[in-house]
Amino acid sequence: MTQRSTVTLGSAVSPREFDVLVAGMVFADVVFTDLPTPPAPGTEVWAAGMGTSPGGIANLAVALSRLGLRTGLITGFGDDGYGQWCRQVLTDQEGIDTSMSPSFDGWHTPVTVSMAYDGDRAMVTHGHESPVPPSRLLTPGSTARAVIAELDGDPWWQQLRASGALVFADVGWDGTGAWDPCVLDRLTGCHCFMPNDREAMAYTRTRTPEEALELLGDRVPLAVVTLGAQGAIALDSGSGTWARVPALPVRAIDPTGAGDCFGAALVAGTLAGWPLDVRLKFATLTAGLAVQQFAGALATPGWGDVADWWTEQVRAAASGDPVAMRLRDEYGFLPDLIPAGTPARVRRAEATIAKFAHLPGRP
Repeated sequence: MTQRSTVTLGSAVSPREFDVLVAGMVFADVVFTDLPTPPAPGTEVWAAGMGTSPGGIANLAVALSRLGLRTGLITGFGDDGYGQWCRQVLTDQEGIDTSMSPSFDGWHTPVTVSMAYDGDRAMVTHGHESPVPPSRLLTPGSTARAVIAELDGDPWWQQLRASGALVFADVGWDGTGAWDPCVLDRLTGCHCFMPNDREAMAYTRTRTPEEALELLGDRVPLAVVTLGAQGAIALDSGSGTWARVPALPVRAIDPTGAGDCFGAALVAGTLAGWPLDVRLKFATLTAGLAVQQFAGALATPGWGDVADWWTEQVRAAASGDPVAMRLRDEYGFLPDLIPAGTPARVRRAEATIAKFAHLPGRP
């Protein structure tokens, strides 16, 4: 069936200026948490928690917007109820610019069911490729201070890089197991590369994350390797500065979107000119706060969550809690970063996709 866009592509909107632009596919995520066991054929498992949220590239867009960055999202939305709901949440609730993201007639929104248990997750997804790639949706003349892009995806970001945007590159998991090192040649002109440890070692053919980081530092000004529960390491190749930070000591209930929170915070800190160790600590903090909630994008912390966490550590440290005392000392820079006043609180995922009262045309 031929797909048709409900808007004219590319020139439909005027050029915009953003802090950050991201592009990719938005999913409607349904997340089940606290499963006692993984599901098995012929059985039924009851989850203790459930949440619904826009997912996929929406995780990254929401993480950026909740940190106060002017965020633009380039995607396609289905013309179904899922797509309408995702657009409404991202645009009206999260303040993300979706003007370069048309709805496509007859194309349904991809859906993912995620099941979180034992600190990890398993997912089932159904969907189809977007009818139009992001490079055809980008409005000519639009600018951004930074973009976050997948090296192995549509090269929509290259014209923005040419106009001065800092490119923070990531890479998808290679299901073929080839891990072709030639992929790294696409890093030319990128500012930062931020793979996880398994990806970094596979592409560089090294045995440790530290060895991988050294080699990646020869390719980009800023190389970052995330280590999961062990935190992250980074190398500023210009100054030769290394940084290593541990993960936040928390009980994780859903890791969905934690990497997106990390990347968004790293971008925010870079644009703000923070020192490397501060950027890395802040990124691990936001990722640690995210995994304590469920449902991806709407688990993303905002400045209000960061302020609440800091207040809790100061209070606990005053009572003699040794862990809180250490965190208070390690994150003593936060009072200088948290916006003045009372930062806005953010909405969390709910079990329902939407209440009828939330839909247009309802009283």
